[in-house]
Amino acid sequence: MTREDVEAARESGWSDEAIHDALTVVSLFKFYNTWIDATGVHDLPSAAYGMMARRMAEKGYMPLDA
Repeated sequence: MTREDVEAARESGWSDEAIHDALTVVSLFKFYNTWIDATGVHDLPSAAYGMMARRMAEKGYMPLDA
């Protein structure tokens, strides 16, 4: 993301808090992807993403043991 992206978000009505949250997410994903690429950690199989999506749709973001 660039300064121009931030200004465009502001012009579109995004609050500074929303922009901060978006920048944090973008930065964390950049870090995670760089770390994963460098360490050789493998991605999950497609079926695992489907299972997680179903669980989140049914239960939301709650611990598995709740």
